[in-house]
Amino acid sequence: MSPVQFRKLSPVLVVDEIEPCLPFWMERLGFTKVVEVPEGDRLGFVILTKDGVEVMYQSRESVRKDIPALAGTPPGTTLYIEVSDIAAVERVVEGMEVVVPRRQTFYGADEVGVREPGGNVVLFAQPS
Repeated sequence: MSPVQFRKLSPVLVVDEIEPCLPFWMERLGFTKVVEVPEGDRLGFVILTKDGVEVMYQSRESVRKDIPALAGTPPGTTLYIEVSDIAAVERVVEGMEVVVPRRQTFYGADEVGVREPGGNVVLFAQPS
């Protein structure tokens, strides 16, 4: 994989299951799982990191026990991640559902967006 530098991000994404989301971040993008908290026989919470960027996932079941008011939050978050090499990102996300085809924006970014396995959109942007 090309050494794409990720620069800023730290969301908590609530999903039904964490396990299907991990290959997107770890295998395709090279993130490392630094925290793992079980919830029964599944994962309840994880923290993934790369280049100073931190992404957290929490299972809906874990949220239901931890913060009941947030348990009904549907998937649908869009993450905006600034990167150093959009072409490299485009190669590693090949085959995934593209929701924002590569484009140049009026605010000076070269972007591409995909849907990750948890249902959220990840929009990658390289400033011009």
